[in-house]
Amino acid sequence: MTVISRNPADPADVLVEIPDPGAFAAADAVERARAAQTGWAAAGAAARSAALSAVAAGIEAASAELAALAVREVGKPLAEARAEVARTAAIWRYYAQAPYEATGAVHDTAAGPGLLLTRRRPHGVAALVTPWNFPFAIPGWKAAPALAVGNAVVLKPAPEATACALRLAEIVGKALPEDVFTVVPGAATEGGALVSAADVVSFTGSSAVGRTVVRSAAARGIPVQAEMGGLNAALVLPDADIAQAAAHIAASVAGYAGQKCTATSRVVAVGAALDPLREALAEALRAVPVGDPAEAATVCGPLITEAAREDTAAAWQGLSVLAGGTVPDAPGWYAAPTLVEKAGPGHRLLREEVFGPVAALLPARDLDHAVRITNAARYGLVTSVHTADLGAALHGLDRLDTGMIRINAPTTGVDFHLPFGGAKASSHGPREQGRAALDFYTSSRTYTLAPAGA
Repeated sequence: MTVISRNPADPADVLVEIPDPGAFAAADAVERARAAQTGWAAAGAAARSAALSAVAAGIEAASAELAALAVREVGKPLAEARAEVARTAAIWRYYAQAPYEATGAVHDTAAGPGLLLTRRRPHGVAALVTPWNFPFAIPGWKAAPALAVGNAVVLKPAPEATACALRLAEIVGKALPEDVFTVVPGAATEGGALVSAADVVSFTGSSAVGRTVVRSAAARGIPVQAEMGGLNAALVLPDADIAQAAAHIAASVAGYAGQKCTATSRVVAVGAALDPLREALAEALRAVPVGDPAEAATVCGPLITEAAREDTAAAWQGLSVLAGGTVPDAPGWYAAPTLVEKAGPGHRLLREEVFGPVAALLPARDLDHAVRITNAARYGLVTSVHTADLGAALHGLDRLDTGMIRINAPTTGVDFHLPFGGAKASSHGPREQGRAALDFYTSSRTYTLAPAGA
């Protein structure tokens, strides 16, 4: 087998074509990481902090190159690519302070002299299996906290983002000791080998693969977290600023061709909001700049593969199309931002994540009905609620079965200093990002210290 990565805007442009390393190479990378991890954990807070700060500086120094590489390899529009690289550097800087955080606490004994201590320690080797859509940020928000608390890391990127991962490894490798951070290209074989050998696993990708990863890790009794997508809804109430809501939703549907787990794919219009929202959102989607991701004005670039484009186009077939519904005649794998309505309860747009710029408009009688529609999906990652009524917003906060709720804001957007994750089929295990990540990449130990002869 061969790892091949193509430019989705120009499929004839091949960035990477290398043989699959295989399961043995993945297992060997874990063993080398395990040998290096002991020294890395013992290096101390100052050394680990300095190393992560150096990674951030290296990313900043190469920011223009990295953004251009993300544009070329994964079709990310230039403005988003630049923002992702800047955020990636900020993530590494944020976690560069983590080595100085307290790793435990001291308690009095229940009776008699002595001390009780709790202390968090690294697991060992962290296997990170990451998708292609955020080729620098997602590896960063997984690797940086794992490294900060003393783990070694082996990263298995999606094949479509291999060039980005290898370039990231060059930058990280200049700041860290050998074998503390390793990239193993490949696909299912290599990913499975890592999960079978590592001490802790963090996965982001499809639900089908994520469930396999969770079962494999659970069978070994090792910690695992899995982020597995969303079927995110935007609820628009009659008192909402319809123009603002339409702008937010259009950006969440069409930005980066809808290839984000936080993209909006269901738009629930409550009562009298339906007619004005239908018109405003259709107009906003028709106005989204579609084209070459290297152009500064582009918002919606190509789908990652030809199969992804065909799957997206199939999703709107047979429905009433309000905007889009076309496949541009271009060399790359493009699809127009699309809004549909009259999707029945069993339609795949309401059951499955379609990773493309398409959303279904759904009417709701009132807020309670809108909440039931939203909660009917098996996923529960993020929901946006657009309203001027604080009471309605709080009502949504209390009853929506999603891990993240955003009021008068797009479903897309992540604050890396706060926990990230969903409910139901969207997520398994502890949260990522923020301080929650530091807990996930460590285990707690309790020590009893009693004086001799006591």
